Amino acid sequence: MTDPAIPPRRGRPPKHETQLSRAAIQSAALTVIDTEGIAALGMRSVGRVLGVDAKSLYHHVDGKDDLLDAVAEYILGQLRIPPQTDSVEADLRALAHEFRRVTHAHPEAATLVLTRQLSSTAGLAPTDAILALLRRSGRDPGEAVHLLRTLLATLIGTLLREVSAGPTFGTADIEGIAERRRTLERTGLPQLAAAAPELARFDRDREFEYTLDLMVRMVTRPE
Repeated sequence: MTDPAIPPRRGRPPKHETQLSRAAIQSAALTVIDTEGIAALGMRSVGRVLGVDAKSLYHHVDGKDDLLDAVAEYILGQLRIPPQTDSVEADLRALAHEFRRVTHAHPEAATLVLTRQLSSTAGLAPTDAILALLRRSGRDPGEAVHLLRTLLATLIGTLLREVSAGPTFGTADIEGIAERRRTLERTGLPQLAAAAPELARFDRDREFEYTLDLMVRMVTRPE
């Protein structure tokens, strides 16, 4: 979908814009996201980083949606699918940690990496890798797809919470933990009060490993 305020420009680009490429636009878009946030991304902001008229970008991307996809594809292209071993569990853990590494490298772009529906090879390669793991675990194609969706929903939710969760999920700060615990205990809700020491604390590494353990059990449980 194109920005109605910037009509696509056709024909050959001017000489000073011939150095533009999709890769350069992807890199500039990521710069905008990393420094200003996802809401600031647009054809004009990317053009500003590149020092070109925003209209010239349409020679390489179709519009805002394509720009968002391009960033997601660029980041997923940095994902290094671990070499296969003889252990489905070890391979699943390694792949999940690689997803986490890529997400943490550009936390402001996490929603793009984890939620865009892509059709490029770079975008689909991680899905193919997970399906290969599930097929190795003995699942037929239909069961593998159902389990794939469950695993991705679990992993995506965990990683999005890591990079964007507010203090309502708990904190690692000692003073913040104490304040959140007092808030929960003052609610008068018995289960919240009883669980307040744990609810007030949020250890990202511990939570990720707990979620990963659940994922591994889902995949490796006997049929």
